Amino acid sequence: MACVLDAAIGDPRWCPHPVRLIGMVIVWYETRIRIVVHTRAGLRMAGIILAIGLPALTYATGWLAIDLAGWVDAGVKTVLMVLIAWTTLAARDLVDHARLVANALEGGSLGRAREAVSRIVGRDTDGLSCTEIVRATVETIAESTADGVIAPLFYLALGGPPLALAYKAINTLDSMIGHRDVHYRYFGWASARLDDVANWIPARLTALLLICAAGLRTHTMRTAWRIFYRDGSKHPSPNSGRPEAAMAGALGVQLGGTNVYGGIATERPRLGDALTPLVPGHVTVALHLMGIASAMAAALAAAALALRS
Repeated sequence: MACVLDAAIGDPRWCPHPVRLIGMVIVWYETRIRIVVHTRAGLRMAGIILAIGLPALTYATGWLAIDLAGWVDAGVKTVLMVLIAWTTLAARDLVDHARLVANALEGGSLGRAREAVSRIVGRDTDGLSCTEIVRATVETIAESTADGVIAPLFYLALGGPPLALAYKAINTLDSMIGHRDVHYRYFGWASARLDDVANWIPARLTALLLICAAGLRTHTMRTAWRIFYRDGSKHPSPNSGRPEAAMAGALGVQLGGTNVYGGIATERPRLGDALTPLVPGHVTVALHLMGIASAMAAALAAAALALRS
């Protein structure tokens, strides 16, 4: 039911969303901590407290809300569980944003494409060529399939909506403060490491599902497996390279290369073989692969819940 809601509605901006509330708490905490803590050790300890405390608080809040709803009525409890689960999924938003990029490129507007891709990537997008825009979008689709779809489904099956909500807190912490720059090196260290742990299984599961999807959509299952096995560990992240390598193999393209963050160029390892040049059509195929992999994950999660009950 949560997957159906996500596919049909996505994330309506008018509806209060737990992730936005989590983000506000992170900003509030960081603002006050930096007023009183200035040492490296102090910032690291404050970051550890936040990395542990916020997901724990999020889990407890979700569990308490569901438990209280159960006291009211079993139907109310079920509805609330579905609604919370819905907020942890982000497949529809990813599809909508990626389609904006693809439509702009197919319409010949690099300016609109750069603006659209800037909403889903952290790198600098000014001056990106068509090929680089496609690469950024395909890489984001692969990575976001893991942390926006497969990981929440994994934790929904493992521990229900409260655990999936706690995962979203971990993922939001990593997105907001889990950076390696000077500002967050110590304060965000614990959040980044916790996100690595939380995504270890889902990232590899995502890669395997994308490989299976490649067998159905692009008939490149063997190549996708080979590239995943060969290049998945090359990425500086212990997790991001797995789904990206599988996606590169499935599409027969090469991902990775030079990315610019805040005006500073960073070289990322090359994933995959450049059997075909990157073109806007690859965004659409990548979305198809994401959709198939997500459907498989939803079926597996539903089966796991059925077996548990």
